[in-house]
Amino acid sequence: MRDLVRRIDAATPPGRDRTIDALRALAVLGVVLGHWLVTALVTDSGRVHGSSPLTYMPELAPASWVFQTLAVFFLVGGSAGARSHASARARGVPYGRWLGARTARLSGPVVALLVVWTVVAGMMLASGAGPQTVRTLSKLVLSPLWFLLVFVALTAATPLLGRLHPLWPTAVVLHVDLVRFGLDGPAWLGWINVAAGWLVPYSVGVAWARGGMRSPAAGWTMLLGGAGATLGLVLWAGYPVSMVGVPGAEISNLDPPTLAAVTFGTAQCGAAVLLLGRLRRVLRRPAVWAAVALVNLSAMTIFLWHQTAMIAVTAIGLLGGGHLPGLHTVPEGPGWIPARLAWLPVFAGALVVCWAAFRAYERPRQRTVPVTSSGGGRPARPAGMRGT
Repeated sequence: MRDLVRRIDAATPPGRDRTIDALRALAVLGVVLGHWLVTALVTDSGRVHGSSPLTYMPELAPASWVFQTLAVFFLVGGSAGARSHASARARGVPYGRWLGARTARLSGPVVALLVVWTVVAGMMLASGAGPQTVRTLSKLVLSPLWFLLVFVALTAATPLLGRLHPLWPTAVVLHVDLVRFGLDGPAWLGWINVAAGWLVPYSVGVAWARGGMRSPAAGWTMLLGGAGATLGLVLWAGYPVSMVGVPGAEISNLDPPTLAAVTFGTAQCGAAVLLLGRLRRVLRRPAVWAAVALVNLSAMTIFLWHQTAMIAVTAIGLLGGGHLPGLHTVPEGPGWIPARLAWLPVFAGALVVCWAAFRAYERPRQRTVPVTSSGGGRPARPAGMRGT
């Protein structure tokens, strides 16, 4: 283990901003834990349907503020995309080639997931599983792909976002919500917010990469302004407390994003800026950096397969012939919470199995590239550590 830690530390170029990787790792782990905690698969009369403890225990809704970390994904993506494009442009790399390189790492894991679940869904239907059960499980696994579609679209637009202030897409979301909720406008207008809403943290990341939005003053402005606006929208404007979707709720802050989701994401961006100094100090420890680097090397695999891991544990549990607490039972009481927490290590173990089986699709070709710095040449490093 110590040898692995030393190798990872030695393979990291001196100019790499490790805080970007740390924020990405925190975002990935937040999404995984959030899904495992707020998603319940309940068995009833041979069918499986989705549920959530937030439906039965709405007092838990503030906990969703801890685990809804999608804005951090887009913040990191904007910063990494802007840096990568600036580097490619300086080296004369054409836009198409740059974009292809940025999105290539996404395609392999997505194709693997789609192929596997097409086969699984077909086998379930052939074995007599009901269409509703297959639909519930497939939706659970495939729904995270919306994030990747938006992410790719914003990545493609990175060269156009250099001068875009985050207040502009925030204003778009504000006016869409005013029409939707204040003037009883058509519901489909909300889908404008899918692009505009996530453009806010992405544009903060682009500005961050260009040297802006990094001061403590900017961080405190985003954190306090975003948090204050979110509280105001929840307390006095009727927005839901939960920052994730709740089955049966009339309004979701996430599907599509609302103004509350955008202000909440802005607060997260401010917190990320204020954490930079502490993160840099912590990441000087080789063991901490090694853990962060390993999560980043398999971030797509973890993101895409964590729901499959939970489903696999749930299905295997059914073979035992019982409704196991915290796994198959309705999340309607406080006792469900410690029972579900006890299952988290089992979910993690299943995710490790998925990681071992499918991580190769995230890095289909291993190759080395030379690393240079102002201090002279360095040994080649693995392609997985090549960029952000």
